Amino acid sequence: MTPRREPRLADAAEIAAEQGLTPARITGLYTGRAQNALGKTFPEPVGKRGRARLWDHAEVTEWFTHRTPARLTEHVPPSLPAETLLNAAQASRYLGYKNSNQVTTFVRDHPGYFPEPDVVEEKGTAENPYRRQLWKVQTLQAWMATRPGRGRRAGAKEAPPLPDVPVDGDPDELLGASQAAALLGYKTVGSFSSSLSQGNLPLLETTDAVAQNAGRQNGRRRWTRRRILEQAAQRSRK
Repeated sequence: MTPRREPRLADAAEIAAEQGLTPARITGLYTGRAQNALGKTFPEPVGKRGRARLWDHAEVTEWFTHRTPARLTEHVPPSLPAETLLNAAQASRYLGYKNSNQVTTFVRDHPGYFPEPDVVEEKGTAENPYRRQLWKVQTLQAWMATRPGRGRRAGAKEAPPLPDVPVDGDPDELLGASQAAALLGYKTVGSFSSSLSQGNLPLLETTDAVAQNAGRQNGRRRWTRRRILEQAAQRSRK
């Protein structure tokens, strides 16, 4: 049985401090039913502390992960030939993201949201291979045209459901992010990844392995079932 996740609750002031906004702005995003780049409305509160609304911290963090800042809607990319190939870091900068790993995060954690690469190059050695993904400028331009303020991308796929992961399996079995998310009770890999990046899963900040020679899974983090369940138990005690 998957352990029930007790969500971390946060009020408008806490969320505002993390996101660099004001509490009034957080309240406005909710009361105005603001939408992010996937067309999802700001999450509903799950409780109250006195008169203050409380939200599931992981849900709100995931919503902000897909929010399109105003600067992106105004971003004008550099002029490049349509057939020019850009790697993930170059594509992130071309699209106007400050984080050069943003495209990598989209591809890894949010299946179907970002276009598949136009070219995949197998690099490295037989002992340590890796894949370089490249996108054409015209592919990025087409995605940009549907990204800012236009709701969910046309044709984008829903993220696949999380797997059914038994808690009583081999405690030393190495599990990936989707399996960890399921054991911890998250709804999506994105929620899990957001919570991990926020430092809410301290036991998982240390990985037990990194996938090697695993095709598209190459370089992805792995944790033992034992470590994940210890993290689940720690969360349930809070």
